Amino acid sequence: MKLSDGEKLILLMLADIYKAMKIKGEIDPDFISNTIFKDQLWGFNWELSGIPFEAAEDPSEVRETTDFLDMWIFLEESYEALEPAEKKQLERDAEPFGTDVKFPGFDANNEPHYHVASYMLNDMRHRFDYFKGRNLNSHSHSVDAYRRMYRVFEPIRDRLHNRRLNLAELTEILKARVHSSYR
Repeated sequence: MKLSDGEKLILLMLADIYKAMKIKGEIDPDFISNTIFKDQLWGFNWELSGIPFEAAEDPSEVRETTDFLDMWIFLEESYEALEPAEKKQLERDAEPFGTDVKFPGFDANNEPHYHVASYMLNDMRHRFDYFKGRNLNSHSHSVDAYRRMYRVFEPIRDRLHNRRLNLAELTEILKARVHSSYR
């Protein structure tokens, strides 16, 4: 969605009026304000899906962030379901990333994915609640590693009908996190 500066100002003023008058409606004025201030205008299409907005493609970092968060849910849940002996095996086979498999986040200073993920978790309803309350700032570049991991995960994802990742799949995905020049 594209909004002119004037349209943004009008929407922000209307949201302020909505709040000041304590109007209880279907549209949350805080969501409107946060979406504009955080420059995540794609969120209007996602969150207000009942409104027939003009079709628009989401920014690439939105699609990627969604893919990465989805992948990490599978990784974490699958890791937690492993038997202790399997966790030990994963630790050896996917070193240094096979221990305590948890989503480390994005670099808040250099990766726009951080701001997309934060917006999804904090401003949208029920988007990736799995990660709510976590610090998503990894303080280091991570997107390239997640892209490598996702290239391995994506074909597996299509075959995961109602099951978790197995040990071999987890190992393969986590090993992809290491850049090929260091393997």
